[in-house]
Amino acid sequence: MDLPISPPFAPMLAKAVKVMPERGMLYEPKWDGFRCVVFRDGAEVVLSSRGEKPLTRYFPELVEAFRRELPDRCVVDGEIVLRDGPRLDFDKLQERIHPAASRITLLSERTPASFVAFDLLALGDESLMDLPLGERRERLVDTLADVGPPVHVTPATGSPDLARRWFEEFEGAGLDGVIAKPPELPYQPNKRVLFKLKHERTADCVVAGFRWHKSGPVVGSLLLGLYDGKGVLQHVGVSASFTMKRRAELLEELGPYRMDGFADHPWEGWARQTEDTADRLPGAVNRWSGGRSHAWEPLRPELVVEVAYDGMEGDRFRHTARFRRWRTDRTPASCGYDQLEVPVAYDFDEIFTDPNPTA
Repeated sequence: MDLPISPPFAPMLAKAVKVMPERGMLYEPKWDGFRCVVFRDGAEVVLSSRGEKPLTRYFPELVEAFRRELPDRCVVDGEIVLRDGPRLDFDKLQERIHPAASRITLLSERTPASFVAFDLLALGDESLMDLPLGERRERLVDTLADVGPPVHVTPATGSPDLARRWFEEFEGAGLDGVIAKPPELPYQPNKRVLFKLKHERTADCVVAGFRWHKSGPVVGSLLLGLYDGKGVLQHVGVSASFTMKRRAELLEELGPYRMDGFADHPWEGWARQTEDTADRLPGAVNRWSGGRSHAWEPLRPELVVEVAYDGMEGDRFRHTARFRRWRTDRTPASCGYDQLEVPVAYDFDEIFTDPNPTA
C-alpha cells in the first residue's frame, strides 16, 4: 500500500464535557458505531479500528463499496454503523465481529453496514493532516460529493443552536450526542483534542450479580437488572470503572448478599448457557475481549443502585453505566423499565439531507 499515511494508525479522539463549547466550533453528530480509518490504494482496501485492530475481514460489503465510491487513493476517517429500520443498532453491529468466515458472509448480506465519513486525511500523494480541520472538511465534502449509500458524509454546522437541536432530535435515530471540533486544528493522532457531549440520564437498578476484576479478588463490575411488565428481572447491562480502593469496598458491601449457588436466582438458567447461546446474558464472552471469561457471581436481588447511562439499545443500556449511589430508600420491585425516557423516533436517512446545514 503506497499512501502518504499507512496503518497502523491511531485516530484523533475526543474528551467528554458536560457543557457544549459554544464559540468558534464545528459541530457534528456523534455516531454510535465502530471508529474506522479507511485506507484505499486502488483495489487494496484496509479498515483500521480506533484501537488499530484490523476490521477489513468483518465488513466485505463495505470494502466493495469503498472500491466503488471512494477516490482511487485516499485515507478517510469515519464510523462504521449499522441501521435497523430508521435507527442505528449497536448490538447488531457487534454481532458482525465473528470468527467464522461463513457467518461474516451471511451477516454482510443480512445486516449490511454503512460508513459515515467525517475527515479526509490523504488524497492521492497529498497528506492533509497538517491542514486546519475547516479546510479538511471542505476537501471532504468536495471529494465525496457524489458518494452513495452505504457511504455517507456526516453533516456539520457552525451553529450551536442547530447542534443543540441535533443533540435532542438525532437520539431517536440511535445517535450518541454531539462532537465539537475546533476548526483550526490539524489532525493529531491519538490525542483527545475534540469535545464530545453525550446524553446522560439516571436509572435505579437491581444489582443481581458481579464479576471479578482481572487483577484479583475485588469487584470488576456490577450486573444490573430491571423488571419488565411481566415481573421478570431482565439483565440490562453493567456498571464498572471503579478505583481499586472502591472495588475492594464494594466486595465488602456485597458480602451479605452473596449466594452459595445459582439456585433460586432470577438468572439461574443463564449460568448453564454456553458461549454459542449466551450472547445477551451476564456470562457471555465478548468477542473483542480475546475470549476472556465473563463468569459472574450471583447476589440476592435486594440491592438497588442509581446509575447514569447514555441511552438504550433495545432493552439494554447502550454502554457501560456509571455508578452514582446506593438507593436504600428504593425497593427492587420498584426498579422497572417504566422509569426510562424514550427518545422521539427520527429517521437515519433524514440526517444526510444537507452536509452543511444552518440553523
